[in-house]
Amino acid sequence: MKFAQGISLLALGLMISACQQSPAALASTGPSEASPDGTLLFADEFNAGELDRAKWNVIGPEFWVNNEQQAYIDSPDTIRFLPDGAVEGADGGVLVLQPNYRKGFAVPDGRKTDFVSGRIDTRGKFDFTYGRATARIKMPDAVGVWPAFWLLGNGSWPNTGEIDIMEYVGEADWTGVALHGEGYSGETPLVNKYFFPPKTDVTQWHEYSAEWTPDEILFKVDGRLTYRATRIMAEHYGKWSFDNPKHVILNFALGGAYPFKTNGIETPYNGLPASTVERVKQGEIAMYVDWVRVYGAD
Repeated sequence: MKFAQGISLLALGLMISACQQSPAALASTGPSEASPDGTLLFADEFNAGELDRAKWNVIGPEFWVNNEQQAYIDSPDTIRFLPDGAVEGADGGVLVLQPNYRKGFAVPDGRKTDFVSGRIDTRGKFDFTYGRATARIKMPDAVGVWPAFWLLGNGSWPNTGEIDIMEYVGEADWTGVALHGEGYSGETPLVNKYFFPPKTDVTQWHEYSAEWTPDEILFKVDGRLTYRATRIMAEHYGKWSFDNPKHVILNFALGGAYPFKTNGIETPYNGLPASTVERVKQGEIAMYVDWVRVYGAD
């Protein structure tokens, strides 16, 4: 770095400090700040001890898909926070999405369920087209859980596209990614499993990310490329549904279609075994999110 003659040590120190500013500090100043990773469009470091509702919506029990065995509710029982130092290995405060056992919980449409959990999204508050979405997450080793980190288009599904950056259905040695779009939704052919190296699994902290451009989406775990899906690949099946804005979603489902297709468990709940139910009752099951960041496509 080249400096003008006569610059003071104080000014030099301030310049160096600015260059070293962390994503957390950048996030506190608002979107569209400079960063070594590109333009920081959105970030939540979860250090405030409560949900920032200027950034996030909380989904309620009216929402239900995929035969999931829980209802989503807006409650500190299902969406809570832990302070810096409370979770080993976290960079600061932590968002906790935690299912709870609630026997016979009734939802507005008359459905009853024995579980409640948390789901948040940025729809109507933040979306973006192209860039890199990344989150640092750790999860439980528990069969039949279904936490996820993903991006979703704002219009009809699947025409406006879905990018599943991380889906986990309770086999601790792998996580999945997928694209859903017009002509390739549901049992999509654009799907992949990433198997962790030996002595590594989902119970450790990992950074899950998707780098999204007009022509491809690169999925990564801890910076390592795990799957590449391209416009050409998608157009073998239908329309490339990824030239429009997407919002961010974090949720923790239990059981349902994807876990059931993986584990074949039918009782006591679809895709959810008794052993995991007992751990939910004991408060042992949760998804921890250290931070979420979205960078623009510079």
